[in-house]
Amino acid sequence: MAEFAQYPSLKGKTVFLTGGAKGIGAQTVRAFADQGAKVGFVDLDAKAGEALLAELGGPHAFEVCDLRDIDALKAAFTALTAKLGPAQVLVNNAAHDDRHDWRSVTPEYWDERLQTNLRHMFFAIQSVAPAMIEAGGGAIINIGSNSWWEAGAGFPAYATAKSAVHGLTRTMARELGDHRIRVNAVVPGWIMTERQKELWVTPEALTKQLDRQCLPDPVDPVYVSRMVLFLASDDAAMCSANNFMVEGGSI
Repeated sequence: MAEFAQYPSLKGKTVFLTGGAKGIGAQTVRAFADQGAKVGFVDLDAKAGEALLAELGGPHAFEVCDLRDIDALKAAFTALTAKLGPAQVLVNNAAHDDRHDWRSVTPEYWDERLQTNLRHMFFAIQSVAPAMIEAGGGAIINIGSNSWWEAGAGFPAYATAKSAVHGLTRTMARELGDHRIRVNAVVPGWIMTERQKELWVTPEALTKQLDRQCLPDPVDPVYVSRMVLFLASDDAAMCSANNFMVEGGSI
């Protein structure tokens, strides 16, 4: 078992995280809680979210939210703020990498994919940034994807949305930098979440992925969460407007 770092600067911090009930999000919620942070997370999956909140105990909060509804997102963040205080760290994690054939994509499906994988990130930032400005600083971490870096096929709307995460990251780093708010992107590779294992991980696909990586091991969600912790901490005080890869050297 790897021995991981503790970040004293994260103790007592208020962290908001989207898509926190399962997968990378749940692992990251647990990681912040283990650092002594107060974590407020949102997710559409009420059952999984309540189960994780019960597992954590302590000063944390969960709100059910469909992030395609921006008014619902704002209301959920308002509720989290009332329970935990203003966010000092925001992790824009929520996404859904459903596969789709480019031939069958409709304008409605395209718009829904961008709402699911991109639009809410901007409005989450818009929601929390004023309090960060008032507090004199903060950290925002957007979760990107290796999909477009590797020119992956099978989900063009998802890959397009994820590529835009990096444009959003860099422009908001410039917009907010004078207020000492750092904005970075974490770029996961093919992460072995339960969803990936259930839907798409086959021996052949995994072998192909590991052949592409420099490192020979599958990437566990814990390593994405560790990069997020670092970027949220004071150890990363001079890191902004950049991409931090966690993909075993596949890009």
